[in-house]
Amino acid sequence: MDQVASLIQAMLAPGIMISACGLLILGMNNKYSLVVNRIRTLNEEKRKFAKTADTKEFEYFDEMRFKSISMQLHSLYQRLYLVKNAVVCYSAGVGAFVITSIWIGLGLIMTKTEYINFGIISLIFFVIGMIIVLVGVVFAARESIKGFKIVEFELKADE
Repeated sequence: MDQVASLIQAMLAPGIMISACGLLILGMNNKYSLVVNRIRTLNEEKRKFAKTADTKEFEYFDEMRFKSISMQLHSLYQRLYLVKNAVVCYSAGVGAFVITSIWIGLGLIMTKTEYINFGIISLIFFVIGMIIVLVGVVFAARESIKGFKIVEFELKADE
């Protein structure tokens, strides 16, 4: 009975991590959409400035806004890159946890195999998944910091 409980616990851990990564991916995809929409909005504003630059000379405020938009677009692209990396890491983590579950299941079915240690292989994939998710969390944290700096820059530019 204890062996069955241990096996259930072992099989649940990757499943819980898959669900957790799914939530992280959902949140990062939302951020991805917001950043892409912000880039499109700023690009549209930049195009309007470029059209009016042909017909009239920029005032000081217009010139500052144009520079602010250019700076924000560059920073937003960097932020989008970090979001993409976080999503890729979380997705790779899910893959590692799925492989972990498969190896745990194979270990249950093939109890007589002497050549493959299913427990060690499962543990290796689980640890790899956790490390990949940790890297994704680092990318997500860097993206949050970048987002704060963009807002801070925009507020300073409007002063």
